[in-house]
Amino acid sequence: MTIEIKAPQFPESVADGVVATWHKQAGEAVTRDELIVDIETDKVVLEVVAPADGVLKEITREEGVTVLSLEVLGYFEAGAAGVAAAEPKAEAVSQASTEVADLALSPAVRKLVAEKDVDVSLVTGTGKGGRITKEDVVGYLKSKPVAPSATTASAKIAEVSTPATALNEREEKRVPMTRLRARIAQRLMQAKNDTAMLTTFNEVNMKPIMTLRKNYKEAFEKEHGVKLGFMGFFVRACVEALKRYPAVNASLDGSDVVYHGFYDVGVAVSTERGLVVPILRDVNKKSLAETEQQIFDYGLKARDGKLSIDDMTGGTFTISNGGVFGSLFSTPILNPPQTAILGMHKIQERPMAVDGKVEILPMMYLAVSYDHRLIDGKDAVQFLVTVKEFVEDPTRLLLEI
Repeated sequence: MTIEIKAPQFPESVADGVVATWHKQAGEAVTRDELIVDIETDKVVLEVVAPADGVLKEITREEGVTVLSLEVLGYFEAGAAGVAAAEPKAEAVSQASTEVADLALSPAVRKLVAEKDVDVSLVTGTGKGGRITKEDVVGYLKSKPVAPSATTASAKIAEVSTPATALNEREEKRVPMTRLRARIAQRLMQAKNDTAMLTTFNEVNMKPIMTLRKNYKEAFEKEHGVKLGFMGFFVRACVEALKRYPAVNASLDGSDVVYHGFYDVGVAVSTERGLVVPILRDVNKKSLAETEQQIFDYGLKARDGKLSIDDMTGGTFTISNGGVFGSLFSTPILNPPQTAILGMHKIQERPMAVDGKVEILPMMYLAVSYDHRLIDGKDAVQFLVTVKEFVEDPTRLLLEI
C-alpha cells in the first residue's frame, strides 16, 4: 500500500517550512516511527516519521525546498522489503561509496564522497546528531595529506619562487541563513524599529540566595528530584513584581493595551540553531520546585531540538540570563508584543559599602528593557527595585509580602 508522506500541520503562526534533511533515501527500508525527514520552520525543527514498516518509495521534495502545511514530500510503500539505495555505475563504485549507502548522508554529501573516494569513517561530523555535512567532507579533503608523485615535482620548484601563503587563509564560505536565524533577525529588527525601547539598571546582592541555596540544595534535590538553581527565584520574584506593576506584564496590539490576568514567563535558551524562548505558563500557580523542574525539562528539550511550537507560543514577560556565558552587563532586546524583558548577568564579587563598612559581596547587575510607549520610567525602575528586594530577601517570596 502506497502512503503519502506529508509535511506536518503547521500552526497559524507558521506560514511554511523548508525540507532540512532527508534521513532516508528512495529505496531504503524504514521501520515504524523511524525518523525520515526534518522540516525546519522559523521556530522549530519538526520531525516526520514513518507511518509503518516498509520502504521509502519516492522523494518529491528535495532538501532546501520550501513546503506548505500538509504538502506531499514523498511516497512510502508499507510492508515492502527494502533495497539498497541507488548505487553508481560499477566502474565508479568504490569501498567508500558502498559504505555511504548505510549512512544518513544527504544526496549532495553522498555524491561528493563517491566522486572523491572518501572513507567516511575518517570524517568527523559536525551536523545535528554528529551527521556528516558537505562542509565536513570538504574540510577533510583540504586537511588530507597528498601522497607525493612525479607530477608534484614542478609544484615544489614553483614553491621556491612564490610566497608560502596557504590558499585557505582567505577563503570565504557562503551559506543560506537558517529559517530560525532569519526569524530571529526579523524579530530583533522589529523590536528596535517599532518600539520606544529604553533600559534601566540596578544591582542585586546574591549572598542571601547563595547562602539559602548552599544550606538546602541537597535536601531540596532529595525531596523534589531537581536541583535548586537561581532562575527559579528570579522567576518567582518577577511574578510578584508583575502583580504590583501590571503594565510590565501587558502587551500592545496596535493602539490597544492588552492587560494579562495570567503570568506566562519566557526563559531565553541558547541552542546550536539560535535563541529560543520556551514559556513557563501560569508560574504564579507553581511551586519553586515545579518551576525549577520545568526549566530543567525545557533545557533538555532545547539541547535535543525537541521543543515544540506550543512550548514557545505566547508569553507575557521574558527573562534572559547572559550571565551563564560570562556577560557582566548588557541591554536585552524586547520580545514583541511583550513590553518588558529582564536581563540577568554574571555574579561577581565586588567591594560594597554596608553600614559604613566595606564588604566583599557577590553582586549581579540586573537590566530591564521596556517599551516606553506603555511603561513609564517610574514604573520600570520600581519594578526592577521590587525584583531586587525579593531576591535580596527571599523569605518575602515564601511569605508573599
